[in-house]
Amino acid sequence: MARYTNLLTVPKSIPTLRDSIADSLKSCGLALIYETGDYLVAKEKPGEVSFAQLTTIEVLINPPTSAAETAKVNLVVRNEELPLNRDNHCQRMFETVNQAITAAV
Repeated sequence: MARYTNLLTVPKSIPTLRDSIADSLKSCGLALIYETGDYLVAKEKPGEVSFAQLTTIEVLINPPTSAAETAKVNLVVRNEELPLNRDNHCQRMFETVNQAITAAV
């Protein structure tokens, strides 16, 4: 199973952080399948790659606390393929989603 993670630190002043992340996921061609106030799950639409290569993206938003002035966004991109090559489909999707979310926030 391939799995790639990233922890982003975002300034507290972004009031629409969740909406901008959801828009970023949709712009990458992903379908939101579950969402709450601080948690989003998106999946890649079937048809382009095999079922084992379809990626699932999980985004957890940890809001700012009184001690920390920044929010933390935990990004996990995973699929069922074995990462035999360094350049695999999950890695490419991780880079695409990571760049889209970084640009949005």
